Amino acid sequence: MQPHQLELLAPARDAGIGIEAVNHGADAVYIGGPSFGARAAASNDVADIARLAEHAHRFNARVFVTLNTILRDDELEPARQQIWQLYDAGVDALIIQDMGLLELDLPPVQLHASTQTDIRTPEKARFLQDVGLSQIVLARELDLEQIAAIRAATRPETTLEFFVHGALCVAYSGQCYISHAHTGRSANRGDCSQACRLPYQVTDMDGRIVAHDKHVLSMKDNNQSGNLEALIDVGIRSFKIEGRYKDMGYVKNITAHYRTLLDELIERRPEFARASSGRTTFAFTPDPNQNFNREFTDYFVDGRKDDIGAFDTPKNPGLFIGYVSKVGDKWVELQTDSSDIVLNNGDGLCYYTLQKDLAGLAINRAEKVGAGVWRVFPKDPMTSFKDLRAGTLVNRNRDMNWTRLLDKPSSERRIGVWLRLDETADGFALTLTDEDGNTATVNAVHAREVAKDAAKAEATLREHLGKLGTTPFSAMGIALELTQPWFVPASFLNALRRDAVAALEVTRAAAYQRPPRAMPVEPPAIYPEDTLSYLANVYNHKARDFYAKHGVKLIAAAYESHEETGEVSLMITKYCVRFSLSLCPKQAKGVTGVQGTVRAAPLTLINGSEKLTLRFDCKPCEMHVMGKLKPAVAKASATPLTFYKTRP
Repeated sequence: MQPHQLELLAPARDAGIGIEAVNHGADAVYIGGPSFGARAAASNDVADIARLAEHAHRFNARVFVTLNTILRDDELEPARQQIWQLYDAGVDALIIQDMGLLELDLPPVQLHASTQTDIRTPEKARFLQDVGLSQIVLARELDLEQIAAIRAATRPETTLEFFVHGALCVAYSGQCYISHAHTGRSANRGDCSQACRLPYQVTDMDGRIVAHDKHVLSMKDNNQSGNLEALIDVGIRSFKIEGRYKDMGYVKNITAHYRTLLDELIERRPEFARASSGRTTFAFTPDPNQNFNREFTDYFVDGRKDDIGAFDTPKNPGLFIGYVSKVGDKWVELQTDSSDIVLNNGDGLCYYTLQKDLAGLAINRAEKVGAGVWRVFPKDPMTSFKDLRAGTLVNRNRDMNWTRLLDKPSSERRIGVWLRLDETADGFALTLTDEDGNTATVNAVHAREVAKDAAKAEATLREHLGKLGTTPFSAMGIALELTQPWFVPASFLNALRRDAVAALEVTRAAAYQRPPRAMPVEPPAIYPEDTLSYLANVYNHKARDFYAKHGVKLIAAAYESHEETGEVSLMITKYCVRFSLSLCPKQAKGVTGVQGTVRAAPLTLINGSEKLTLRFDCKPCEMHVMGKLKPAVAKASATPLTFYKTRP
């Protein structure tokens, strides 16, 4: 029985970062194309993606391109042309949201369902599988039981993908319209303004303040390091790292972290295997705490928790290093938590003011003045640091030693290969066989000379044949099928080895197969519902035709078409402000004197002149952030669409 492949899927802002993701152990990389990706500022041209694909395919790693915005009618043809260009560049799969693409003439490239398709139920997952999507990214909000139910409802060959690390959108993906309503910038078209990271005043129905200037819609960052085995056991096979806006150091470190964890698990459980070739070694010890994060949560995987929000700040609070012992006119003295802590010029420190705001302090010069005591001279005047006094706790959120470490080459990825040297009638033949079973043999004419020192001759043969240097290969074994250890010049052996390596690379490239496109079932699968509201994000007539073909009777246009001008849900979340503020009726259940007095009444969020209403749907345990299209946005150009206004 073939082992189940586990795929580590890493992000790439550009081809250079994607190449390093592969070098640090990624089985697959996802990257934005020239346009139509859900991260508008992370686009790449086709030639760069072809370069990434060529590198990835050396290790049987794959390249997925995000084409996961909703499209206007006039964008469908440019999108189709771009897809063909990407296919010709060697791309292995497209990650899509807009079902209108399934109605176009596409190349036989594999299609994956983006997280923007909002997959929360077995019925939705099965439908997307049945219309031809091979890999589906499940909603981040699911727990283990819900994931297991989706696995039971889908075919084994349908790969379930899950986000295991990175920033969290508070809304169900694809179900957030605040950005478009307030600014005209659509999250479903790759241009989110991130209203969820703003501070809000929270008031109740009587106008009383429940929370003041808190980032109540800002989540901590996702970290499933402790849940990988549980996720595998309920059917997840692709482990996705968020971060197409993240820098090289982040991608190197987080990819290496999860590569290490998955390899340890695969070593213990032989029923699983890596989804690509080669083993990776690192010049550093991966540590997720070293990169930008808003502190960590495992979100809803193990059930609802009340500590998933980053309410004080959407910034990186860093790691605790000590406290302020003295403050001078140009310096601050720090007593570190450990004598092992070393402060560097250029480090970034931060602390919380009395108002719980995160204040930053960049080190211009750091001097050690005692055991664990450092005198720090900031780049900015001391008078600019509010509430910085003796006893203030200090974190470090930028460690220049760590940054410099990851600026250097920090990993090697090598494919195991076995070498066999044979005698031939007129010389020698060298055969290389790699860990995937690919073989290449080269022959060369050379006289056989008897060695004066047999042991030294054999050692020389093994030494020069095993010098695989900067190639992607690592010698797992060298067999000398010789009647005796002949004397062979090093120059001949080196040339023979180089030719054999080149031949094996050609063989591997020829053997590489892109994953096949899944075919939709016939007759066409019926969509789980017969009515679609603006929440279905249908923004073109091909998408409308797709859903009509699959049994939907009433189809509304996407929110971006500006047909919904009144108050509607601008964001739907599994996260609940009432629960996080300990105001949930379910939390009060059974509490003497409180039971029955707490109601899930609406709350209001206020940021400047912006007001949003929070309504709570307690049966499915969901929160709706209500609001309406701003007049200035409503007047702006939109694409009016007319689908079915009433049931036929």
